[in-house]
Amino acid sequence: VQLVESGGGLAQAGGSLRLSCAASGLALSAYPAGWFRQAPGKEREFVADISYTGSSTYYADSVKERFTISKDNAKNMMYLQMDSLKPEDTAVYYCAAGNYIRGRFIGEFWGQGTLVTVSS
Repeated sequence: VQLVESGGGLAQAGGSLRLSCAASGLALSAYPAGWFRQAPGKEREFVADISYTGSSTYYADSVKERFTISKDNAKNMMYLQMDSLKPEDTAVYYCAAGNYIRGRFIGEFWGQGTLVTVSS
């Protein structure tokens, strides 16, 4: 199983980036999936998740109405469209596939991360 993120980089505050997550060895159509991030010196935090069909999504309050999670099960890909970026969005972003436990998304398979840096 392999999850590979791409699309990170440098953006200005107010700008946009689109992260991609390519899955191999597992079918994203069979798993809920999500994005997490870890800023320097901070713990990893949940960003967003999407159901295995893609019909249901959930966001952390800090990114709600700015980020959009989506997946293309036919391509075995997941995406995170990030708009209106803020310097506090600077972090390494990780994609994960996993499951819901007591209503909370828990990652089981993880990518290696991609760095997003937002300048003010």
